[in-house]
Amino acid sequence: MQQTYGKNANYPIKPTPMLTIFFHGKPFIIKGESPGLSPQISGTQNLITIRNPAVSSLEKHIEAAKENAPGYVFVTDDEPGLFREFQHIYRPMEAAGGLVTNPAGDILLIFRRRKWDLPKGKIDAGETPEQAALREISEETGLSHIQLGEKLIRTWHGYRQGTEKILKETHWYRVSFTGTELTVPQIEEDITDIQWIRPENVHKYIPYSYPNLKAVFQAAGYGV
Repeated sequence: MQQTYGKNANYPIKPTPMLTIFFHGKPFIIKGESPGLSPQISGTQNLITIRNPAVSSLEKHIEAAKENAPGYVFVTDDEPGLFREFQHIYRPMEAAGGLVTNPAGDILLIFRRRKWDLPKGKIDAGETPEQAALREISEETGLSHIQLGEKLIRTWHGYRQGTEKILKETHWYRVSFTGTELTVPQIEEDITDIQWIRPENVHKYIPYSYPNLKAVFQAAGYGV
């Protein structure tokens, strides 16, 4: 049975084929009838497949992911429509950040709230994603000699902030550090450590990071 989803042109985030949203660290894939899974979660096993999920069931599935559900594949004839339904439940927000490397090829990681992460933050009013990425990286790491490179990928994850439900789209870029200054963690943003790591060691940090970051590293050509 085909499920009809609501339409609202006021939502700014546009999905891509086989889009993956993470809730509670679990993947929710929205895809059409074509075979194959999102490259963002290659290797993930035992996902629950549901065809044309009912709108009324979406919050139930999100809550199940908080418990023990491994994640979902939603197969639908209307990927944009289903994505918009998630935007009705979770308020869209845009952020930008970067995968920063130095001339030696080391990768910058920040340690925030018990997780290894990449520098990123909310896009301010009037900013482009590119401007926001450079500003956030500079604020969170103390680095000023940084150059924006190619756009790598967009990722999505949903979370609660107090009583508010937010669906965050993050624009990720390749960024080069060309200076000599030392890193300075932005303590007010709960960043307590910054490290430059060798690419061959990225896989050691992934288990202590966020699931969507794996997609960023893969988009940049790192085997994780």
